[in-house]
Amino acid sequence: MNLTEYIREKRKTKDILCMAHLVCGYPDFAANKEVIRIMVEMGVDLIELQIPFSEPTADGPMILKANQLSLQRGTRVRDCLSLMREVSSQYPIPFLFMTYYNILFSRGVDAFVQETRQAGGVGFIIPDIPPEEGEEYFNACHNNYISPILLMTPTTSPQRLSLIAEAGDGFFYCVARKGVTGAQTHLSQETDEFIRRCRKVTDLPLAMGLGISRREDLDYLRGKVDIAVIGSAILRTFEQGGYQALQSFLEKLS
Repeated sequence: MNLTEYIREKRKTKDILCMAHLVCGYPDFAANKEVIRIMVEMGVDLIELQIPFSEPTADGPMILKANQLSLQRGTRVRDCLSLMREVSSQYPIPFLFMTYYNILFSRGVDAFVQETRQAGGVGFIIPDIPPEEGEEYFNACHNNYISPILLMTPTTSPQRLSLIAEAGDGFFYCVARKGVTGAQTHLSQETDEFIRRCRKVTDLPLAMGLGISRREDLDYLRGKVDIAVIGSAILRTFEQGGYQALQSFLEKLS
């Protein structure tokens, strides 16, 4: 079952899925594994593992700090692949890598895509790879049966949305607002109009992320998108209250 089929099958029993995010190696890999265990136990449907990068331009202060501290503590790409290999074999949900193109470029695009597939990863979220310039990346993903998840933003023109729709696979990540991760997003009629524009260009599942943090947000998005993406709110909750707070937070979302 590929990623799209998994999402559609899950949607038969859930009106919206939840994709959670964490930064590999922050605060450490032992904590990552326990956080993932809690996420799966609390019903999270997909998890994106962020490979830390020195200049994560799409991320706000909280995830930026997590990237920096993880790198300072010695996290390497091979450590992230090991985490992917362990958790993807342990839990029956899809795991994806989120990172920046420089990580793939420096390791070798085709080699890294193959390593990810061998480790059990099913998709990539690479926010700084435009569809016009990623031929090697898209070919590597296609050849290794791994989904390149592309971003659609409210400021993307209709023509460019169509171009993105042709290049992406698995699902599309709809960015709820301009800016970086971390700030609260106000969902409104503008959000609805943006979702309608995305729906016009693809029949693949849609995920909505950036500032999604409350049960009210998920309720607003039910029936409009297939997946709600929660990142900074999870990190903030864990930093403030540890495992118990994270479990309570996820429980309130379900």
